[in-house]
Amino acid sequence: QAQLVESGGGLVQPGGSLRLSCAASGMTFSNYDMSWYRQAPGNERELVAKISWRGSTNYPDSAKGRFTISRDNAKKMVYLQMSRLEPEDTAVYYCNAVSFSLTYWGQGTQVTVSS
Repeated sequence: QAQLVESGGGLVQPGGSLRLSCAASGMTFSNYDMSWYRQAPGNERELVAKISWRGSTNYPDSAKGRFTISRDNAKKMVYLQMSRLEPEDTAVYYCNAVSFSLTYWGQGTQVTVSS
């Protein structure tokens, strides 16, 4: 019954901003490390942000300080604030939850950065 549902994707111009949301259900959300991944056609899925169950955040260099991940345990929500977007950020963005051996993925939301 565990489920992750992303929303907030869309078309944005270079330099613009988007806020992605991920709604979790059917799990003890506060026990999970939450992450955002992205995948463009022909590329491997890559991590763009992570927030642990304790609230610690990690960003790979690909985020370049432009992305901010946050979570609201009371609402079972995780967010990705994206700013100064570039065409290279175009991808399907996926929400991910991990707790011990359990892993869940959302269906993905398309982000297209284009003028």
